[in-house]
Amino acid sequence: MSERLKYIVQELNKPPFSKNLNLISFDGLDPTQRLQILNDVFADIEPKNKIDIRQEAADQTAVRMFAMLRALKYKPETDVNAFRQGLVQGDKSVVYAIIYWCLQSMPELKKRAYLAKYLVKLDITPEVQQDDEIHAMMQQYEEMMEEFKSVHKDHNAFETSGFSTADIKKDIENMEEEKEQLGKRVERIKKKTENMQGKEPMLVVAKMLRTEKERQQELVTQTQEQQSALALAEQRIQRIRQQLKEMRAAGIKTTPEDLMQQLEEETKTNDYLVREKYPKEIASQQTICKDLQKVASIPAMGQSDLDDLNNSIKSVNASINQLIEKKMLLTNDPEEKTALFRQQAAMVSRKKETAADTLEKARHELSQIDAEVEEKKLTLKDLDMGDVLRGEEFKRYVAKLRVMNNDYKKKRAEISEIRAEVGILTRSEEILKEQEEEILKDLVSSIYIGSRQWDYKMLVSSSPVNLHSIIGNLISCPGHSWAPLILCGVRASQTYIVVALS
Repeated sequence: MSERLKYIVQELNKPPFSKNLNLISFDGLDPTQRLQILNDVFADIEPKNKIDIRQEAADQTAVRMFAMLRALKYKPETDVNAFRQGLVQGDKSVVYAIIYWCLQSMPELKKRAYLAKYLVKLDITPEVQQDDEIHAMMQQYEEMMEEFKSVHKDHNAFETSGFSTADIKKDIENMEEEKEQLGKRVERIKKKTENMQGKEPMLVVAKMLRTEKERQQELVTQTQEQQSALALAEQRIQRIRQQLKEMRAAGIKTTPEDLMQQLEEETKTNDYLVREKYPKEIASQQTICKDLQKVASIPAMGQSDLDDLNNSIKSVNASINQLIEKKMLLTNDPEEKTALFRQQAAMVSRKKETAADTLEKARHELSQIDAEVEEKKLTLKDLDMGDVLRGEEFKRYVAKLRVMNNDYKKKRAEISEIRAEVGILTRSEEILKEQEEEILKDLVSSIYIGSRQWDYKMLVSSSPVNLHSIIGNLISCPGHSWAPLILCGVRASQTYIVVALS
């Protein structure tokens, strides 16, 4: 702790704080002065905190400091409730820990506070976001936030790229040289055009040309802005058309009596929320705020004060129990039936409150789901994937997919059967070819008997004329003997003969 105090005093005595403190004087500061020093540290990180806290309400100071710590992502060392109470009261341990944490990483915290101004999203309730214009503005706000992130990232990359000042100076010198050359060139052109006839009209025309080019650039910018506005308007029209379509679809099978009944139920529910539930919640929150203000205004209590409070609580509880017992003895009437009705009324009231809470949660979830659906619709529209199918269209699409799936399974089964049959036929063909070969060998060996080794050759052709030429070539081939025709026929639209060779 002493090392931490020494570090804090050393840093506070340096610019820009220059507090001129020592350990004794710093430790002897009152809570308001400690909070003022903490506020000065916050002001160095974020200049908007440069305020004299004596001219500011205590609750506003606490809210501002809590918001600053939240933006800086500070994690307290103690319990959250104890930390909040300690910060409000200016407790030494809490304030010293925050100052020490801030002084250790001032550059990083300054950068974090700068980014928090542009990257912390606005807290807008889902009910307000349902408005089309606000929804469009929130989308534009998020797009600008993403653009800021990318620009800041490029800026950091440029800072860490190692671009030296020498290169910048060299570029400046080059630009100065170019400037001198351009000046000389302008002087030469002026000298050439001094005695030129019609110089003034040409200058006027050149000026008009430059003006028209600038105007053209402005028109291009305006065109882009109008196109963006047109795209937003088309998106809004698409959302309104979709809402109208949904409302018409919901009202197809609805009678006026059903609509009146729905409106009456909704009116009763809203009336209960406005007249009973919300006033109770507001009153309870106001009571909590008053209690917190009392706690904040009470100075720090010691152990003896806590013991006195505990003793008073025990005595009050004991007196309450005694009064309850007396009341039970006085009202112990067997014929009294109001207690049962009170109990039933209390049960109904609790059920009513539970139903109202459930309804409010359901509405909140519904608004969130609607917002997500709108985002998905915009995403699908950007991807050019068409409209989302709903209701009967989706059912027809599912039925069509089922029919196509059944057809696919049938075709796939037929293909499998055909492949199996092709395999069987191929194998049968191979077996028949082998049997044919064996039969031909046996036939040749049975007809030509002798001491010579005989073999056979099958000659196949699409026409008998070609077979004659093939046999002639075979007869004239030296080194072979041949036997007469032993077999001929037609197979697969082709004519074949078998001759014996040795």
